[in-house]
Amino acid sequence: MTGSAVSTSASGGPGRRPPPPGGTIPSSGKPRSSRKPRPRRFTTTPATLRLLLIATVAGCLAWGALAAVAVAQHAGAAGNVITSSEPLSLDAQQLYRSLSDADVTVSTGYLAGSQEPLAAQQRYTADIAQATSDLTAVSKAGAGPQAAASLTTLTQGLPVYVGYVSNAETYNSVGLLAGASYTETASEEMRQVLLPAARAVYAAENARLNDMSAQASGLPLMLIVVVAALALGYLLVAAQRWLARRTHRRLNPGLLLATAVGAVALVWLVVAFAVARADLVHANAQGSGPAETLAQAEITAQQARGDETMNLVSRTGDTVFQQDFAARLPQLDTLLASAAGSSGQAGAHWAAAARSAAAAWHAVNQRVHELDVANQYTAETRLVTGPAPGTAATEFAALDSDISAAIAADQAVFRSSASAGDSAFGGLEAGVIVAAAAMAAGAAWGLSRRLAEYR
Repeated sequence: MTGSAVSTSASGGPGRRPPPPGGTIPSSGKPRSSRKPRPRRFTTTPATLRLLLIATVAGCLAWGALAAVAVAQHAGAAGNVITSSEPLSLDAQQLYRSLSDADVTVSTGYLAGSQEPLAAQQRYTADIAQATSDLTAVSKAGAGPQAAASLTTLTQGLPVYVGYVSNAETYNSVGLLAGASYTETASEEMRQVLLPAARAVYAAENARLNDMSAQASGLPLMLIVVVAALALGYLLVAAQRWLARRTHRRLNPGLLLATAVGAVALVWLVVAFAVARADLVHANAQGSGPAETLAQAEITAQQARGDETMNLVSRTGDTVFQQDFAARLPQLDTLLASAAGSSGQAGAHWAAAARSAAAAWHAVNQRVHELDVANQYTAETRLVTGPAPGTAATEFAALDSDISAAIAADQAVFRSSASAGDSAFGGLEAGVIVAAAAMAAGAAWGLSRRLAEYR
């Protein structure tokens, strides 16, 4: 009995196997396993495939939408530069030129005596008609808030100016001194009211042109598109690598197709935008930019010519007009030098010619000033207004012609380069939309085939 009890106790109880040598029995009575428990999987392979399917398809479509919006914005801005902003800027510039030329023509016609030359009358009429046409065109186009007040000033002030000129012509034709008074009043209306308003309109329209050009060639949105494309490409490549490890298949035709189409679309997008941006930057650097500088030079020259003629009309002995003329000449030379350095080949040639003409005009005006100081009014008037070679009128005409030729050359460069930039976007918007759809279809096809294997 005692041996049996000992035997039973040693064996751990009836029916139980003795413990292994050196082993211990846990309190639960179950032997411990030396193997670690396998971690539980929370995401199965089909679930991962579904997530990849949703992510890649949604990513492809989202990138296509983003790229299409970016292309549409840049292409639209490039188109507006050519069809809207640049023509309006030209209209506003022409508006100022016509008004300024009308002012100089009126004062020059007055200096000719009671019988105003027919050519001067016709030129004045043409200037007013052109200014009215340009004012109507800019107003109908819907000017911004900065130009709206100036357009109102021009619309209301132009008839007032025409009335003053009409009165001046009437009194001047019968030899009354009131003709001079009305001529001065008309010039004051032009120089103090109309020309500042016209300059403000031109500045506003030119700023709009520059803003539109900057929008057409801007980098931020396109950089976002490129970064998004690279992120999408990484997702597609990572999905293929994951499938290769999971399924032991090196290639997935659908994902490979999506990646290839995306790469082609990205290269097309980058190349097209780079070409368009280079053309648009060139259009601004050697087109609209120098043309704007030349327009400022032309405004300065016309103001100086107005000072020159009004000095004769006023005959008050006041030297303010001559002082203003002398102050504008260095500004004119600086503007022409800047335009000559930034314009294209043709524009630079005409800008350099304009500098030479300005220097010749300045030399003539110095002789005009000497005659003015000597009170030789008749000789001074002949030197200022006469049609003979070497007069202030002919030298200014040469200057004005050279500036106009330089502006026309720069505008031709702008239109050519801007049109090329606009053409670079041709078909790109539709292309990225089709490419995005093809990428999404390829990714859906490739992942759906793998997913179907688990059903």
